[in-house]
Amino acid sequence: MEAQYYGANSESGDRVDDPSEDALFMMISDLDDSDNTFVVVQPDEDDPVWFASVAVLDEGGYEIVRRDTSRNEHEVTTSTSINDIARDLTIWMAARNFPGRPTNQNTDF
Repeated sequence: MEAQYYGANSESGDRVDDPSEDALFMMISDLDDSDNTFVVVQPDEDDPVWFASVAVLDEGGYEIVRRDTSRNEHEVTTSTSINDIARDLTIWMAARNFPGRPTNQNTDF
């Protein structure tokens, strides 16, 4: 079954559909510098307009890439805190557009 909104895939083949902050934390914690060096999160679409990735750096820590072509966003940062990475990615992904997801609309006039 396909994820409702997006999926997270690691180099080792692990996959989590619609990952929570805790699931992202676990996937990033499982990264190493040999055969599981990155996690990519993106919508389950043929040509996704956004993605985020976390990769292990040789010198320690992680490189985080966030790209959303629909908003002209492309950001590359580094961090050593898995907690911060998982939280920031969760917040960033919550702001992405997903077909079929209800939008928050202000009905006060």
